[in-house]
Parts: sequence; C-alpha cells; structure tokens
Amino acid sequence: MSIEITVLFKDDWLLAVNKPSGIQSAPDRYAPDATAVSRELEMEHGRLWPLHAPDADTSGVLLFTRDEGTHRALSKALEAQGIKSVSHAVVSGRPVWTEIVCDLSLTPDGDRMHRTIIDGAGKPSVTEFLVLGTYSRMAIIEARSLTDRTHQVRVHLTALGYPVACDPLYGDGKPLFLSTIKRRWKGDEKLERPLISRTALHAFSIEFTHPATGGAMTIEAPYPKDFRAIVTQLRKM
Repeated sequence: MSIEITVLFKDDWLLAVNKPSGIQSAPDRYAPDATAVSRELEMEHGRLWPLHAPDADTSGVLLFTRDEGTHRALSKALEAQGIKSVSHAVVSGRPVWTEIVCDLSLTPDGDRMHRTIIDGAGKPSVTEFLVLGTYSRMAIIEARSLTDRTHQVRVHLTALGYPVACDPLYGDGKPLFLSTIKRRWKGDEKLERPLISRTALHAFSIEFTHPATGGAMTIEAPYPKDFRAIVTQLRKM
C-alpha cells in the first residue's frame, strides 16, 4: 500500500482498520480518482464492502465486510440500530449538560456547500452525547451514534451549540494552537505549529454482534498523534 493503514481486526468475514485523517474512506462522486482507504486495502486484501464511511477528515475505526452476505447482514443491523459507533470530539464551548440525546432528522448534501442539513423531512438521526471533560473554553465529548448519517455527529453538535473544533463546514475551521488554549503561554508565535488543524473528530470504537459467529464485538482505534496532542494538552489544564 502507498499509505500506512493499521489493521485493527481481520477474519474471514470482516476487516477493520484505523483510518488516517485526510483520506477518503471510499471513492465518491465528487473525487472518484482520489486516494481512498478501500482502494488501498483491496490491493492486499481483495474485494471489500465498506459498512460505513467516516468523513475524510475523521480518523478512527473503519469497518469493511469481505463478502456481500456479511455486508447485507450488518447493513440490516445498522438500520435496526444494532450497531453502536462511538466517536470522541473536541468542541468549542463548555456544555451546560453532562449527557444529552439529539434526535434531529438530517438530509445530506442539502445546500450548495454539500453540507448535511437539519430537515424535518430528512432521515431519523439519533446521537447520544456524554461530556468527558471541560477545559477553559473547550470540551471533550463522547458521541454514541445510533444511526449512520453523513456528518451526523458534526451537525448534531453544531445544532446543540458546540461545533467540533477546526471544522471547516460547520465550525470556524481554524487550527488549534497551544497558545490559544493555554493561559500565559510563553512560546514564539512565529515558530508555533498547530496541535491539530483538521476536524477534531475521532471514530473511537464500534460495537456489534458478529454476523457469522454471534459473538459480541468491540473494536477500538487508538488516537492519532494530532488528536492525542490536543486531548493531552486540554487535560493538563
């Protein structure tokens, strides 16, 4: 493979990897020739069927099936809310709640910027949120997605008033520097590099029942360097 992708789990039916940020999960109609995780993996593992497709900017768990029958079974489980995807996000603002459920319906590609919009006629979308910690003007939040809609976590957090940090579509898109989150920072602003400069969202884990063995599965993806850096610095505050 031309890019390094860590395999988290592999058997005769499934392949799960820790997707790097900045690369598409699979080819799409807007950039059909762009490098994609599925295309890279298929050179080594053969035909794959993606179960879901995290945003290009998002890092973390990406699950594929290795045959159509398994894909059909897991797709049905996904629609029946039998698969739980857990993401961690760094957001702007300090939520006034510890836990909350957002069930706003969503329609993808709803405007000229190809953003997902909140739409009463859209598909039902449910996300459970838990605050993991608050720090100055930011927070770390766990999002448990009970449905799988395009940009679901990002749109629901924005609707609640806490957009994901660095998000160019639903937030301000500005990189996060240590100097912007740490009081009395004494470094050189001209030499400072951002802790994270992409949407601060990581697909941390996925939970489901294995369609072939019937066993309970939980697959977790370690934080990449940039996400780990911002979380570490916030927790020091």
